[in-house]
Amino acid sequence: MKKDVAGELGLRPGQSLELLQELHILTREGKINQDSRRKLKQVHHLVQFIEKLLLEIPAGAGHPTLADHGAGKSYLGFILYDLFFRERGHGHIYGIETRAELVAKSRDLAQRLGFGRMSFLHLSAAEAADDAQLPERIDVVTALHACDTATDDAIAFGLRKQAGSMVLVPCCQAEVASVLREHKALALSRTPLAELWRHPLHTRELGSQVTNVLRCLYLEAMGYQVTVTELVGWEHSMKNELILARRVGPRKRAPAERLRAILAEFGIPELEARRFPQLGSDSN
Repeated sequence: MKKDVAGELGLRPGQSLELLQELHILTREGKINQDSRRKLKQVHHLVQFIEKLLLEIPAGAGHPTLADHGAGKSYLGFILYDLFFRERGHGHIYGIETRAELVAKSRDLAQRLGFGRMSFLHLSAAEAADDAQLPERIDVVTALHACDTATDDAIAFGLRKQAGSMVLVPCCQAEVASVLREHKALALSRTPLAELWRHPLHTRELGSQVTNVLRCLYLEAMGYQVTVTELVGWEHSMKNELILARRVGPRKRAPAERLRAILAEFGIPELEARRFPQLGSDSN
């Protein structure tokens, strides 16, 4: 039965069925429901992207390091450890989560499975940037379905930790839409483009789109090469935008200028100091 289950779910040779049962993706009888199948497909697909980034990191004591923000039940961290970290004998995963009960459960599960190079920290992304439990530098930062501004906090953490790569799947972007609504009357009198967010549904959708465009420009301004793609098919998840960022060089002036121009055009310049504090004016 185990071989049948593994084949049906597209599992790799040696992948732990015990882990999937502990994560309640599989039942004790080896069965899986449709919601869990979708979750597993998303995580497996994301793991493929992350593995490529991890393989680019030079081998060294303690590396690669990965910080997973908004880890929740740590599906991503545990499956990454099982598929990549477990057999290599080096590297460390840090799961960062604000819900204490989930942190405690993840710690217990890691101990029972013998996943010794996993740490689970009861912290926010903002707190984690200065916490002594984390190393000064992190190789890869991930944030899967980090809600609203939590994605921005994960980016700020990655910049502070000089992360070589960031893998982000944003969710429920509300802040930009809120600011757009606040200034809607002024915007309608100033530019016909404000028709793009005059209706509440359009405000929400446009706010989400603008949020991610600004994030990509911010990462480019800070020296990252950015790729935007789908995580999985839209039939599996509506929160489906995957932002991949690799640090490739020094900061750049042109993306910073475009970011500021967009903020000005939409009448939301106050977001620069709040969400893009490292933008500065000394880019190339």
